[in-house]
Amino acid sequence: MFCRHCHEAKANRPRGLCWSCYYQPGVRKHYPSTSKFARRGVGNFSGSRPLSPSPTAALPGTPEKLAVLEERARLNLALWHPRDAHVENGVVAGVQRSLAG
Repeated sequence: MFCRHCHEAKANRPRGLCWSCYYQPGVRKHYPSTSKFARRGVGNFSGSRPLSPSPTAALPGTPEKLAVLEERARLNLALWHPRDAHVENGVVAGVQRSLAG
């Protein structure tokens, strides 16, 4: 396999780069890790995290709920709060809604 950057030398360093390209300033940042053990993205964590200070009324699958999940991941909080709004047997729990419409 040849280097992903120069396409000339044999790739013998991580990220599929050759020795010279790997140690050349600024080249590494253009090529993500190819290791299956590399940390990728926010929220790659297997331990327990503290709960969010407050639950959300946003329903699952809504853009509002996704924004809440992104913010919780960015702050290293647990993604799910036990009192978050959810749908149970077709009924929204945690949020009062009127069926008259």
